[in-house]
Amino acid sequence: MAPQRIASLVPMAHVADIAASVAFYGKLGFEPAGSFTPEGAGGPSWVSLQSGRAELMLTLAGEPVVPSQQAVLFYLYCQDVAAMHAQAAEAGLDPGEISKPFYNPDGEFRLVDPAGYVVMVTHL
Repeated sequence: MAPQRIASLVPMAHVADIAASVAFYGKLGFEPAGSFTPEGAGGPSWVSLQSGRAELMLTLAGEPVVPSQQAVLFYLYCQDVAAMHAQAAEAGLDPGEISKPFYNPDGEFRLVDPAGYVVMVTHL
Protein backbone atom coordinates (compact mmCIF):
# COMPACT_ATOMS: atom_id res chain seq x y z
CA MET A 1 0.00 0.00 0.00
CA ALA A 2 1.33 3.42 -0.94
CA PRO A 3 1.99 5.87 1.90
CA GLN A 4 -0.83 8.32 2.46
CA ARG A 5 -0.23 12.05 2.12
CA ILE A 6 -2.01 14.96 3.71
CA ALA A 7 -4.17 16.61 1.06
CA SER A 8 -5.23 19.73 2.90
CA LEU A 9 -4.64 21.70 6.09
CA VAL A 10 -7.38 23.80 7.66
CA PRO A 11 -6.48 25.74 10.79
CA MET A 12 -9.00 26.04 13.61
CA ALA A 13 -8.62 29.08 15.82
CA HIS A 14 -10.14 29.58 19.27
CA VAL A 15 -11.90 32.95 19.46
CA ALA A 16 -13.80 34.82 22.15
CA ASP A 17 -16.51 36.15 19.82
CA ILE A 18 -17.57 34.06 16.81
CA ALA A 19 -19.76 36.81 15.31
CA ALA A 20 -16.97 39.43 15.48
CA SER A 21 -14.49 37.03 13.89
CA VAL A 22 -16.91 36.02 11.13
CA ALA A 23 -17.53 39.73 10.40
CA PHE A 24 -13.77 40.44 10.30
CA TYR A 25 -12.98 37.60 7.90
CA GLY A 26 -16.09 38.44 5.88
CA LYS A 27 -14.51 41.80 5.06
CA LEU A 28 -11.63 39.83 3.53
CA GLY A 29 -13.95 37.76 1.34
CA PHE A 30 -14.57 34.73 3.56
CA GLU A 31 -18.08 33.31 3.70
CA PRO A 32 -19.56 30.82 6.18
CA ALA A 33 -19.60 27.29 4.77
CA GLY A 34 -20.99 25.54 7.84
CA SER A 35 -21.69 26.10 11.50
CA PHE A 36 -22.86 24.38 14.67
CA THR A 37 -25.06 25.92 17.33
CA PRO A 38 -25.60 23.90 20.51
CA GLU A 39 -29.19 23.49 21.65
CA GLY A 40 -30.26 26.50 23.68
CA ALA A 41 -27.23 28.61 22.69
CA GLY A 42 -27.63 32.13 21.34
CA GLY A 43 -25.26 31.56 18.47
CA PRO A 44 -22.81 29.15 16.89
CA SER A 45 -19.92 27.63 18.83
CA TRP A 46 -18.15 26.60 15.61
CA VAL A 47 -18.06 27.95 12.07
CA SER A 48 -16.23 27.01 8.90
CA LEU A 49 -15.23 29.86 6.56
CA GLN A 50 -14.14 29.71 2.92
CA SER A 51 -12.80 32.10 0.32
CA GLY A 52 -11.81 30.31 -2.87
CA ARG A 53 -9.48 27.50 -1.79
CA ALA A 54 -8.73 29.17 1.57
CA GLU A 55 -10.43 27.66 4.60
CA LEU A 56 -10.52 28.57 8.28
CA MET A 57 -12.48 27.09 11.16
CA LEU A 58 -13.34 29.15 14.23
CA THR A 59 -14.43 27.69 17.54
CA LEU A 60 -15.60 29.40 20.69
CA ALA A 61 -12.82 29.51 23.26
CA GLY A 62 -13.48 27.89 26.62
CA GLU A 63 -11.06 30.27 28.34
CA PRO A 64 -10.14 33.92 27.79
CA VAL A 65 -8.23 34.56 24.56
CA VAL A 66 -5.08 36.56 25.30
CA PRO A 67 -3.99 38.41 22.12
CA SER A 68 -0.33 38.61 23.17
CA GLN A 69 -0.23 34.81 23.46
CA GLN A 70 -1.50 34.06 19.93
CA ALA A 71 1.65 32.62 18.38
CA VAL A 72 0.23 31.63 14.99
CA LEU A 73 0.39 33.78 11.86
CA PHE A 74 -2.28 33.34 9.21
CA TYR A 75 -0.97 34.08 5.71
CA LEU A 76 -3.67 35.07 3.23
CA TYR A 77 -2.69 35.16 -0.44
CA CYS A 78 -4.27 37.46 -3.01
CA GLN A 79 -3.65 38.65 -6.57
CA ASP A 80 -3.19 42.37 -5.79
CA VAL A 81 -1.76 43.36 -2.40
CA ALA A 82 -2.33 47.11 -2.89
CA ALA A 83 -5.97 46.59 -3.89
CA MET A 84 -6.56 44.26 -0.91
CA HIS A 85 -4.90 46.82 1.38
CA ALA A 86 -7.28 49.51 0.10
CA GLN A 87 -10.25 47.16 0.52
CA ALA A 88 -9.22 46.32 4.11
CA ALA A 89 -8.79 50.02 4.95
CA GLU A 90 -12.16 50.87 3.39
CA ALA A 91 -13.75 48.12 5.48
CA GLY A 92 -12.28 49.67 8.67
CA LEU A 93 -9.81 46.86 9.39
CA ASP A 94 -6.79 49.14 10.08
CA PRO A 95 -4.20 47.43 7.87
CA GLY A 96 -0.52 48.06 8.53
CA GLU A 97 1.70 49.63 5.91
CA ILE A 98 2.67 47.55 2.90
CA SER A 99 6.24 46.35 3.30
CA LYS A 100 8.41 44.56 0.75
CA PRO A 101 10.75 42.16 2.55
CA PHE A 102 13.12 40.01 0.51
CA TYR A 103 10.79 36.99 0.75
CA ASN A 104 7.75 39.00 -0.46
CA PRO A 105 9.03 41.48 -3.06
CA ASP A 106 5.46 42.21 -4.27
CA GLY A 107 4.52 43.29 -0.76
CA GLU A 108 2.62 42.24 2.33
CA PHE A 109 0.70 43.91 5.13
CA ARG A 110 -0.42 43.00 8.61
CA LEU A 111 -3.88 42.86 10.18
CA VAL A 112 -4.93 41.72 13.64
CA ASP A 113 -8.22 39.85 13.97
CA PRO A 114 -10.63 40.31 16.91
CA ALA A 115 -9.04 37.40 18.82
CA GLY A 116 -5.54 38.87 18.43
CA TYR A 117 -4.30 36.56 15.67
CA VAL A 118 -1.90 38.17 13.20
CA VAL A 119 -3.13 37.98 9.62
CA MET A 120 -0.48 38.64 6.95
CA VAL A 121 -1.83 39.45 3.50
CA THR A 122 0.58 38.86 0.62
CA HIS A 123 0.71 38.09 -3.10
CA LEU A 124 0.17 34.68 -4.67
